[in-house]
Amino acid sequence: MNAHILIVADGRSPTTRSWIQHIQSLGYALSLISTYPCEPPESLKHFHVLPIAFSRFSTGSSEKSQPTSKSGSVSLIRRFSPLFQSLRYILGPLTLLCHAKAYRKLLHEFKPDLVHALRIPFEGMLASYTPKGIPCLVATWGNDLTLHARGSWLMSMFTRRCLNRANGLTSDTLRDVRLAQTLGLDAIAPTLVVPGSGGIALKEIENAPAFDVNSYGLSKTGIWLVNPRGVRPGSVHQDVFFAALPQVIARYPNCQIICPSLAGNKQAQDWIDTFQIGDNTHLLPRLSQPELWSLFNKVEVFISPSSHDGTPNTLLEAMACGCFPVAGDIESLREWIENGVNGLLVDPRDPDLLAKAILKAIEDQTLRQKAAALNKEIIASRASVSATLPKIQSFYNQFLV
Repeated sequence: MNAHILIVADGRSPTTRSWIQHIQSLGYALSLISTYPCEPPESLKHFHVLPIAFSRFSTGSSEKSQPTSKSGSVSLIRRFSPLFQSLRYILGPLTLLCHAKAYRKLLHEFKPDLVHALRIPFEGMLASYTPKGIPCLVATWGNDLTLHARGSWLMSMFTRRCLNRANGLTSDTLRDVRLAQTLGLDAIAPTLVVPGSGGIALKEIENAPAFDVNSYGLSKTGIWLVNPRGVRPGSVHQDVFFAALPQVIARYPNCQIICPSLAGNKQAQDWIDTFQIGDNTHLLPRLSQPELWSLFNKVEVFISPSSHDGTPNTLLEAMACGCFPVAGDIESLREWIENGVNGLLVDPRDPDLLAKAILKAIEDQTLRQKAAALNKEIIASRASVSATLPKIQSFYNQFLV
């Protein structure tokens, strides 16, 4: 009989769905408790939604999943996203107290052999209510420990509670293993560092169709730059990104700056209007995974000015496509990028330095070519599914005795 793993995660997330797909390929039976309303992934044993921490009203929730009466609230929250995030830091942990009983009831019904929460706020915090008889693993993504854990006293307390309960940790960065141990994870608890998606599907990336330029009204010529990081207040400094673009456009008037997941974003459009860069900057809707890979295969430079991050899956995917990375100079990204060798790392809060790095990436073709070859080797050896899935299976099996 196959071991039964319960995933606690944001079921809408491409990262969650990729992890689930990879784990299913290893032969495990899977159930999902999603903390956001979503359609269930295929071939699950059980599925249930527990909308904790006001997730029904999150700016990330799809409009299709929202009742019509809630659409106005969602739009209002999107407009005041930073304020909503601050309120979530204060009130979000308290909502867990209301859902703990329902969560334990679901555990009794599902009878998993193992629970794995794919993020600390707020999924890992919920999973900390797992009874001691069931192994409980937690994952960190991105800025769980460097940003969210410091969001409020309650966020810090519930983060520590989560790590104290965890029997093991998966993370997308070595940095978070170290930080987790300072925040309550047992020093002898097993840990695993792999991409948050479970691994990069190199064959699928290679087989992605050519990007359909006509669908989005883009020019077929010129230098293509991409920033796919969307809206991440306090983490990715999109204000700095847009402020850097006039210097880039002044030198290369034919460059095309493409920003998936920002279509319809008022703040992004305001920046475009302020810096008068509308002719070169394109705000695209959220792209499907194959479309994003196709875009990376065409783009010269990937840009991510983040000050709080783990290892973005988009960064690894862009590197796998030979796209040159320009990113924030932070500890987690230094695990993948050596400045001036296979990418450029800069102060993510300085638009002048970011502009200079983008220009260097455009102009130094030799650097880009060498980095492309090196990055493909790095991804194949450290982040591809062929490299990661055996490690994930071995990690899980430690707890399935």
